[in-house]
Amino acid sequence: MKQAAIRSADSVVVLDFETTGMSPQQGDRSIEVGAVRLEAGQVTGRFQSLMNPGIRINAFIENFTGISNDMVCDAPCCEDVMQEFSDFIDGHDLVAHNASFDRRFLDAEFSRIGRGYSGGIACSMLAARRVYPHAPNHKLGTLVAYRDIPTDGSFHRALADAEMTAGLWLGMLNELRERYALEPIPFPVMQALTRVSRAAVEGFLCGEQRRRA
Repeated sequence: MKQAAIRSADSVVVLDFETTGMSPQQGDRSIEVGAVRLEAGQVTGRFQSLMNPGIRINAFIENFTGISNDMVCDAPCCEDVMQEFSDFIDGHDLVAHNASFDRRFLDAEFSRIGRGYSGGIACSMLAARRVYPHAPNHKLGTLVAYRDIPTDGSFHRALADAEMTAGLWLGMLNELRERYALEPIPFPVMQALTRVSRAAVEGFLCGEQRRRA
């Protein structure tokens, strides 16, 4: 029987959404999406677009993201952008920092256009809590400074955040390779790591190491 191909954790699309608020169920919409495609740990593609959400961006979000109503006025509508984005992520597993937030908007925007995605999704924030338990906190900006990840200093813009999250994700994979001699690291292993308790991390990863010995 032919073995299924390993879904490698270093071949993913890392994404980030900027939005009008916290909840698509309360009518909030996406105003920007950015993503980085990784293949075997190398960047092979980028995606970025502002979106006209069809509703007004409030002053808090304008100040938080730097994305103004004027900026999205002539941007393509969410539906058009998400059609293109669906093609960009097709066939790939996904990573996001605080993935539950981004997944809510991804699912909501895709539901409006009748599209979906076949890959899984993993949260780099939850993974970082297990790989870097002694970090001051696990916000993206803190982890970027903690691990000295290259950045241009921009935060809360979708592509910039996706780039930094990609750097964090690849750094965590390298850390696990060095500590536990895990190569390759399957994407489902990283998903599972985010679900184990802090106390169980060592046993989980040593178990993976023994299984491959």
